[in-house]
Amino acid sequence: MLLEEIINPDAVLCNAQARSKKHCLEILSELLVRSQPDIAADDIFERLIERERLGCTSLEAGVAFPHCRVEGIDRCIAAMIKLSDPIDFDATDGEPVDLVFGLMVPREVTDMHHADIAMITNLLGNGELRSKLREATSSSALYNTLLDGTRASVPDRLQTAHGN
Repeated sequence: MLLEEIINPDAVLCNAQARSKKHCLEILSELLVRSQPDIAADDIFERLIERERLGCTSLEAGVAFPHCRVEGIDRCIAAMIKLSDPIDFDATDGEPVDLVFGLMVPREVTDMHHADIAMITNLLGNGELRSKLREATSSSALYNTLLDGTRASVPDRLQTAHGN
């Protein structure tokens, strides 16, 4: 699946101010449910907190990838935040986090959902793209930079594997 199919421009927030990891997850929850009005942000927040209790979702290098399983959806739904000031996210490398990519996945995860997760993880592992995301000064610039990075780094075989 292409990234633009799982993340909408209104689910991207640049220069957000979060006081803590918990506050960041609250903001992320609000963004994740924007395209799913029948899902309560409070429920998503609780699921993200539960997932964090299992282990930190930081990917290192100032990036976190909080995610959770959700009943009632059949595809992955994403959101992204660029924080104005990095926060402690309990990262294994000890680095504060300023790029947060959140994901809701269906309760029953398929191979396609696993492929989406792998694509996102690989994308966020790209140092050049992380630098460009950090340079974004608006939510629309952050969204476009993310999509441009995806188009540049996703192998053709991944796109064709999903029929795109």
